[in-house]
Amino acid sequence: MRPDILNPLFAEVAALKGVGPALAKPLERLGLARVVDVAFHLPSGWIDRLPRTELDAADAGRTIAITLTPRDIRTSSSARGPTRVNAFDAAGNHVSLVHFGGSSGWVRKLYPLGEPIRVSGKLEMYGQELQIIHPEQLEEGALREREAIYPLSEGITSRRVAALAEQAIARAPDLPEWIEPGLKAKHGWPGWLAALAAIHADPADAKARERLAYDELFANQLALMIVRADTRKRRGRALKGDGRLRNRVTLPYPLTGAQARTIREIEGDLAQDAPMLRLLQGDVGSGKTVVAAEALLIAVEAGAQGAFLAPTEILARQHYDTLRALLGGLPVNIAVLTGRDKGRARESTLMGLASGEIDILIGTHAIFQEAVTYRDLGLVIVDEQHRFGVAQRMLLQAKGQRPPHLLAMTATPIPRTLTLAQYGEMDQSRLDEMPPGREPVETRVISEDRLDEVVNALGRHLAEGKQAYWVCPLVEESEKSDMAAAAARAAMLAARFGAERVGLVHGRMRPVEKDAAVEAFASARTGVLVATTVIEVGVNVPNATLIVIEHADRFGLAQLHQLRGRVGRGGGQSMCLLIRGSALSETSRARLALMRETNDGFRIAEEDLRLRGGGEILGTRQSGEAAFRLATPEILTELLPAATDDARLLIDRDGGLEGPRGQAARTALYLFERDAGVALLRSG
Repeated sequence: MRPDILNPLFAEVAALKGVGPALAKPLERLGLARVVDVAFHLPSGWIDRLPRTELDAADAGRTIAITLTPRDIRTSSSARGPTRVNAFDAAGNHVSLVHFGGSSGWVRKLYPLGEPIRVSGKLEMYGQELQIIHPEQLEEGALREREAIYPLSEGITSRRVAALAEQAIARAPDLPEWIEPGLKAKHGWPGWLAALAAIHADPADAKARERLAYDELFANQLALMIVRADTRKRRGRALKGDGRLRNRVTLPYPLTGAQARTIREIEGDLAQDAPMLRLLQGDVGSGKTVVAAEALLIAVEAGAQGAFLAPTEILARQHYDTLRALLGGLPVNIAVLTGRDKGRARESTLMGLASGEIDILIGTHAIFQEAVTYRDLGLVIVDEQHRFGVAQRMLLQAKGQRPPHLLAMTATPIPRTLTLAQYGEMDQSRLDEMPPGREPVETRVISEDRLDEVVNALGRHLAEGKQAYWVCPLVEESEKSDMAAAAARAAMLAARFGAERVGLVHGRMRPVEKDAAVEAFASARTGVLVATTVIEVGVNVPNATLIVIEHADRFGLAQLHQLRGRVGRGGGQSMCLLIRGSALSETSRARLALMRETNDGFRIAEEDLRLRGGGEILGTRQSGEAAFRLATPEILTELLPAATDDARLLIDRDGGLEGPRGQAARTALYLFERDAGVALLRSG
């Protein structure tokens, strides 16, 4: 139960004065549903206003606040031209106050001639005279020399957010201290409530920002340690294979050293009573599926069943086909279950699971629905684990008579810092070697004004009997525009190369349509597959040796790397063409340069953390994983070791959650919503 002292913070945002239906929508778009969300919606920057009594050209380029007297108003002959207000300071210095758009009548109402008015804005030189474009009018005495700027949504201003934050802070209780006193003194950090008030009042207050980020990291690490300790106490079931199945598997290539090492680690975990809780990271093409197959065979050799959970139907059916081919000829019954399976086929699968006739079940979220029962579930493997919420994974683990072993896998390499922060309760394995014969994909960056050359190159590629992907981005935050971009590109390519040679797959298609489009491409009935990011994982076509990614500057590094991993799966050289827009930010330029430079997913992940921030890498908001709202990547890297040590000190020396500091720390777990983690994170 959440402590009562926190209830004012966890009230709905409508409890704040002035929040009605009109304001609720922009707040909802910002994810501010409760008072605590507003309190933790920290400023992203600030405006420093210089109070001035006289105008001075030396201040050009800076934001000033000054009292001026309007003398006359000049309108433009053009309807779109500016309206200029000639205004003077107390010493008679002149400045033009410029407004674009709107009627001159509106500007006249805003500036009654001869009446002093207080304004603020960026002072600029226009030729030989000073001007302020779209100045802001200030009430006397209402000026803050430093004003916070907040992340915004349409329909709300920074000043409005600041007023709501002020109310949220007024409702916040002064909480007992959970940081070890020596550590707090060493860093010179204020108390929790003082830090919260300070950061909204002065966004440049580094100590306040650091303190709040540390609190979030501390709560996170403490929750992970509690889960890990709890996991080690629980009793599952030891699974010891005898090798009778694994010894009969013929692999397409010898195991890499990393694969062999990882399989030994998993085998050791499965032989213990305590349920395995292991995260397997492997770059695109590093051979995770082979490791998963070996783990599943150990479970089957020990007389248990295995479940293999994938995020999409495409990926689930691909795993099904891969495992059937890999384990062909073995006395192992493999089945697949997705939301598409209905009627007799579904009933047959459910009966086979309940009776134990099915040894391995592969599927989407359908495999942990209520009607699905297992005779003896011993091992759960979750692929692309960051796409599942904790609660979903827990539901699947609850299907076992005793807690089953869990192996979580991801092809999105995770930076070491984030691994400790988000998966600190799990043992880690890394596949950091590539199977022999897999050549790095050659990557080139091309400007969008050379699109015709790219289409011509695609034509030559198809003429040689090869296949290609063409990826279109999500243009706006809507599935409709996502579809339209891909559909329009597919129509253009179909007009050039023939409709029968161009396939299309996007998020709004029905599963059966998606599967048909992918299958037509996999069987080479189509030569080019135009797609959105639905092909990011789970499409394996060795003959596809070219991928074109439009507007590559709109994607993050991790996603670009995943998309590039669709090619380079057969023999010979593959190519990735990144088409960029004409106006590139420094961050986008750095991303594309790194993609050209390296195929190393682990290096790319570290750089992605630096360029983008931790929350975006794994899509934490969507995935159900704990997101960091207050801890930036820089602070995460700097303070995570201290937060981990402090959490360990609390558990080992200071009486855990039962002592005085532990009671305060318990409040921190609820404040930063790691309380659910204590119950749920054990599912990985």
